[in-house]
Amino acid sequence: MSQSSLVEADYQALADFRFGLRKFLRFSKEFLVAEGKLTPEQYEALLAIKAFPGKKGLLIGELSHRLQVKHHTAVSLAEKLVRRKLVSRRRGTSDRRKVYLTLTQSGTTLIARLAKRHRDELRGHVDELIAALRAINRH
Repeated sequence: MSQSSLVEADYQALADFRFGLRKFLRFSKEFLVAEGKLTPEQYEALLAIKAFPGKKGLLIGELSHRLQVKHHTAVSLAEKLVRRKLVSRRRGTSDRRKVYLTLTQSGTTLIARLAKRHRDELRGHVDELIAALRAINRH
């Protein structure tokens, strides 16, 4: 059997992994709308800004990379978060093309609450997801 061949257990493991992810993502989407009035992409942006701030903040280009979206999509997300006063935006002093994003106090408070609930929910799915990943790795 070649390495690229799939057996029934591979399909089951892949399906189980995606099912576990889907359950978590469904929870996340519903929770974010209800508790934060955010889209999943807006939450991911806040999380990236919190987790990878750099010295001056997270650059728009870095946000684009972290979220795997086009530059203009990252700009649009940032603008929405700035309007909600969850993120502040500042141009670089030596290079005005660089735009740095930092969380405001409101953004910091919100991401702390939302991320805690996401972590707690994800902990409930860890065994299921790890089992699926192990099954994928076995075959």
